[in-house]
Amino acid sequence: MNTVTTPDPRTTAALAARRRKTEAALERVHQAIARLRREKAQVSVAAVARRADVSRTFLYDNPQARTAVAAAMKQAGERRTQMLAEQDDEREATWRERALNAEEALKATHAEILTQRTRISELLGQIRDLEAEWTQEAVQRITTENTTLKQRVRQLTTDNRTLDERLKAARSNLRFQDRRIADLEVRLAGNQ
Repeated sequence: MNTVTTPDPRTTAALAARRRKTEAALERVHQAIARLRREKAQVSVAAVARRADVSRTFLYDNPQARTAVAAAMKQAGERRTQMLAEQDDEREATWRERALNAEEALKATHAEILTQRTRISELLGQIRDLEAEWTQEAVQRITTENTTLKQRVRQLTTDNRTLDERLKAARSNLRFQDRRIADLEVRLAGNQ
């Protein structure tokens, strides 16, 4: 005899509630993954579980959730690998550019050094030519005169300073005498 068992309505309701709860959790998982991608945050089981408000066990046990998280992690890893490759290319390009700039600067520096050496040798030649015109006695005489003139300048500077101080003192005395004369004139005018 065939006995068909009819499911208990409570069991059916519990299974339907469980299915709805699982579907809601899966929807939150997909939303959490999408949010992590938008924010360019690292996709991991812990991060998805935290954002979706589900347990890690749910993510490991539910095949759809496990597949979604694994795909997101794989895609994030590929994106990260691509970003790292692009960054490496950019770094290499900047290093190449720096090397070319350094090479160009080195060439310019060598040219400048050569120009400066040529100018220095010309100036040294001019100095030798000028030194050849002067005898040792003339150089010594000019050096002695230069020393004497420097001493004379120092003496004149000292004398100038002394005379300036005397001039200030004389002006001060003159002002004092002018005030004194003015006082005496006032007294004389008052006595008359």
